[in-house]
Amino acid sequence: MHYSLGIDAGGTYTDAVLVRNSDGEIVDSNKALTTYPDPLAGIKKVIDGLNPEYVKNIKLVSVSTTLSTNTILEGTGFPVALILIGEHPLEKEFPTGHVLFVRGGHNHNGEEVSPLDLEAIEKFALLIKDKVSAFAISSYFSTRNPEHELKARDRIMKLTGLPAVCGHELSQELGAYERAVTAFLNAQLIPITRQFVKSIIADMTERGINARLLMLKCDGSVIGIRDALQRPIETIFSGPAASLVGASYLSGLHTCAVVDVGGTSTDISSICMGVPDLSDEGAVVGGWKTRVRAIRMETTATGGDSHIWIVNRELFLGPRRVIPLAVAAVQYPGFLNNLKRTPMPLREDLEENIQPTKFFIRSGYTAGELSKVEAEVLGVIGEEPVSVNEIKALIRKDLHPQTLDSLIKKRLIQAIGFTPTDALHVLGEYTAWNEEASRTGAEKLARIMRMTPYEFCTAVKKRVARNMSLHLLSYILQGVPYTAIEKILDGNYPAKFRLGVPVVLLGGPVRAHRKELEEYIDAEIIVPEHAEVGNAVGALAGKGIKRVEILIRPASLMSPDKDFLVFAPGRRLRFDAYTEALEAATEIGKKLVEDYMKDCGLSGSQVEISVEKKTISPDGWNHPPMETNLLVMGVGMRGLPA
Repeated sequence: MHYSLGIDAGGTYTDAVLVRNSDGEIVDSNKALTTYPDPLAGIKKVIDGLNPEYVKNIKLVSVSTTLSTNTILEGTGFPVALILIGEHPLEKEFPTGHVLFVRGGHNHNGEEVSPLDLEAIEKFALLIKDKVSAFAISSYFSTRNPEHELKARDRIMKLTGLPAVCGHELSQELGAYERAVTAFLNAQLIPITRQFVKSIIADMTERGINARLLMLKCDGSVIGIRDALQRPIETIFSGPAASLVGASYLSGLHTCAVVDVGGTSTDISSICMGVPDLSDEGAVVGGWKTRVRAIRMETTATGGDSHIWIVNRELFLGPRRVIPLAVAAVQYPGFLNNLKRTPMPLREDLEENIQPTKFFIRSGYTAGELSKVEAEVLGVIGEEPVSVNEIKALIRKDLHPQTLDSLIKKRLIQAIGFTPTDALHVLGEYTAWNEEASRTGAEKLARIMRMTPYEFCTAVKKRVARNMSLHLLSYILQGVPYTAIEKILDGNYPAKFRLGVPVVLLGGPVRAHRKELEEYIDAEIIVPEHAEVGNAVGALAGKGIKRVEILIRPASLMSPDKDFLVFAPGRRLRFDAYTEALEAATEIGKKLVEDYMKDCGLSGSQVEISVEKKTISPDGWNHPPMETNLLVMGVGMRGLPA
């Protein structure tokens, strides 16, 4: 018997599922805590918990992760420098302070507008190399000619030894600004994705498993691991894509909405007649619009590990993820006593990082550039949780909360705090960890809110269900303002939303939220078997899908019957005749699709390739088309057996 292994690494848990290849039966599954900064320990633990007889016969491993998405949502990505070549708009906002505008770029026909200023790029790269982890490069009209991006990339990598990402590698669509943002986010994610993939390869090698390794993309299709390492931006929503594909597979529904409750976020998406609902525009993540084709999704930074904090007797939920008190008490034996004896802060001092239930530990990441104050505070935070009071005593001075915030953003410290997971422990609806720690935290926070611990935890649970309902309805009711939906959810009108599409819930203790969801929304709400590892199932159920877009146009409208340009991914070609250009473009597209499918372990009858041609010509135009758009599409049926 041969088996396939699906792995999903989330912000909190790493899930694994084993599927028998002969009939698609789920034969085993497991969960383990995701480990930072190296996920290898979590991956080892989750696989160690699977049946070893099955594990030694694994022939395919497919993975998905929300680590990239969470990094962008939480603002904890690695520092990146952005190089913009050509006439980029100066008034636009960019996601980094390390930006260089430099001479160069091409026009719409891929012809050089201005020589590339390599000297300026070299000076900038040497000046900034110790402050960043990667470079992103976006040149004007690089989709028509990537020459300047490639020259800049090669020189930067030679000078600094750091990874460099080009905009044309990620998108063939026009839109220099969005392509620059996409390149930046991709560069920011390379170290995280590389670490994740290396961890999986290391574990497979150690176990002697010789299996094909794939990764799920954010449109629900799979990608070979080499491509995933070069273009991690395409996997930013692979976790949510996995939940969508997994929910459909587990529930047996080809049409449904999916609510996936993770540790850091809740993701809402839908599938119709077996096809994921894709966004017409590029994926938006962390407020930044990209050129990445992804499933249409509504994401809220509300999950099982979202930080619950109080200011002025008002309850706040997230957006940051923290280690739940219940989990911390198991991981750190002395933590419970520390939590009990930590004094209550003054009410006027309360803010996100100053709470009676907030503690900090070192993350394990290597410190980069730090201010004197940051270095001082980091120096007294070790591998055992410490409170703000303890930090103040150790540095012998007052502590500004922004210093802690900065260290969190730099991924150097990790916070511990009260979460929705703790609330479920107090309510007795999920008791996997230390209930006493959750109860102690609830008592402290409930005192500030002038509630009983039970009332406080019920309020937290209700807030989570309300957030899930709000974002589910916002996703389905496109264009309807949040405020209008909130008025009905909050009971301002005698009405209740009714959904005609089933809603599938995925996630660890997601069953605990079913009743509250039904109070807000009239819908068929389903929690399928294996819901807790639905993403790992989805990582295996993805199809091989490859789209290649190629543009053909005459080099000059003054001679439209000869000299044609072909703009294909990463290249610009020239042909005398239109028929030659069309034939070459078709062959290039098919070759790119076949190479992609080969990486996914697909070939021959498993792959269907279609070619769609759209032409543009004005009325009365008696020449070859003014513009030809070629879409070469490959679909590989690698999914689980029906």
